[in-house]
Amino acid sequence: MNVKNRIFNILHTEDIDDPLEKQYNWFITGLIFLSVISVILETEKSLSSHFYAIFFGFEVFTVTIFTIEYVLRLWVCTIDSRYSSPVMGRIKYACTPMVLIDLFAILPFYIPTSGLDFRVLRAVRLTRLFRILKLGHYSQSLRTLGKVLKSKREELLVTLFSGVILLIIASSIMYYIERDAQPDKFNSILSAMWWGVSTLTTIGYGDIYPITTLGKIVGSFISVMGIGLFVLPAGILASGFSSELQNNVKNPKVCPHCGKYINSDPNQS
Repeated sequence: MNVKNRIFNILHTEDIDDPLEKQYNWFITGLIFLSVISVILETEKSLSSHFYAIFFGFEVFTVTIFTIEYVLRLWVCTIDSRYSSPVMGRIKYACTPMVLIDLFAILPFYIPTSGLDFRVLRAVRLTRLFRILKLGHYSQSLRTLGKVLKSKREELLVTLFSGVILLIIASSIMYYIERDAQPDKFNSILSAMWWGVSTLTTIGYGDIYPITTLGKIVGSFISVMGIGLFVLPAGILASGFSSELQNNVKNPKVCPHCGKYINSDPNQS
């Protein structure tokens, strides 16, 4: 296998048995996660002023890695039959949603903007973590809960990470919308996250809320999305318990000492 094909497999396939691909995915996911945290902390003026050199150095490092990855993706994408054309194929690939997000995530470094900081879009790239979370497994009462959590942990983790990504993006957007109108309340993304948590969980304490028209519109959409997002774990767990109870009825366990059914139905003795 030549170098181009090997790089294509690492960047585009989902072979969890490939050690190099797994290591690459964990590395790039960890880097994205740290980069998102850095962007959030940087909005705190007290931190950004004291640790400017550290923030800038880390930004240079991460952007360099992300830029190399972006260029490599454009280089090897022609292996995919959908983008086989050397020029038009690469243009078509560059216009796909996730690749555009990759571009917008590094663009502010090369072309500074005074508006929205698109670096927060790196949070969306954390979805690559779902590729490497391949889980599973199984046993009454508290053990049943453990089995349900194990059998449903992939879905629960996807929901959890989706919630974290939505919280980061929602708080970042609201920060940039409301910071001029309410500099005392939306003075950083971290401050906006308090609004994000109370809104997404539909608690709504009322101590911090959008006052601009655009902020109210965006806040309304985020509130509706929060309802659906936080209902999902309950549905996942209910489905897991239902499946586990049905499985116990169909496959009752027998005590090795007395020979009686452990999870028995009275009619099965």
